[in-house]
Amino acid sequence: MTQADHDKLAVRVMERHDLEVVIEWAAAEGWNPGLNDADCFQAADPMGFLVGSLGDEPVASISVVRYSSAFGFLGLYIVRQDQRGRGFGYRLWQAGMEYLGDRTVGLDGVVAQQGNYARSGFVLAHRNVRFGGTPQTEAPRDERLRPVSPGILEAVLDYDRPFFAAPRDTFLRCWLKPDTRIAIAFVEDGTVKGYGVIRACRNGYKIGPLFADSEREADLLFQALASQAKGAPVFLDLPEPNQAAVQLAADHNLSPVFETARMYRGQRPDLPLSQTYGISTFELG
Repeated sequence: MTQADHDKLAVRVMERHDLEVVIEWAAAEGWNPGLNDADCFQAADPMGFLVGSLGDEPVASISVVRYSSAFGFLGLYIVRQDQRGRGFGYRLWQAGMEYLGDRTVGLDGVVAQQGNYARSGFVLAHRNVRFGGTPQTEAPRDERLRPVSPGILEAVLDYDRPFFAAPRDTFLRCWLKPDTRIAIAFVEDGTVKGYGVIRACRNGYKIGPLFADSEREADLLFQALASQAKGAPVFLDLPEPNQAAVQLAADHNLSPVFETARMYRGQRPDLPLSQTYGISTFELG
């Protein structure tokens, strides 16, 4: 990159219309974002979405969500295809990492970029694999499967807490609203033992998160959620170390279609991967 190129790039916080453009870039990359992701993404940290522009024209993006004073998550790192190779991505990366400061930072990076992330201090934790297919499922008739309603929302938020490296109530209160997603919890004897969310995407539907105490709850939740797709493709992003999750996907006719590298800079969080059957999003963790 020439100094002239460097000086031309203006970095600013995204407006809502910028984020819509960037989500379209993500769709063009084959990442299959949800149809209504923008509101909840911005709710997580309105200042944590940066765009690099040439004049008024956005050419690069990065999300750097501060979940707490100790943890952040990086995603949506994209340079528009016709502007690659000019150093704009690195310029935006620097701005994003400055915003995150000395926090532990997580990301789900495409495999081809693992080496670049490693050079910036990120260490591989595990692979996340996207499974996709058309499961033939019907909604189980089980009274323990309950829509996430206001009456159990706080219990679901409490259940979610160990599965993420920092509190994320603001994001989840948006993510669990019933207007654009379907969220179902497994509640037994008054105790939440798992929950999951399914949302419409550019292609089919995506389940995420899917957290459960055991394979029994995970399978029932998966069936309840996948049945909402009504024959459309269903995708599940799961941590490869959880072989029960891999088996669950295979049992429901899903096959690997994409993978990312979950990496951290700083102390790696101790998360219950054995109970993580589907991560929430590759963009926000």
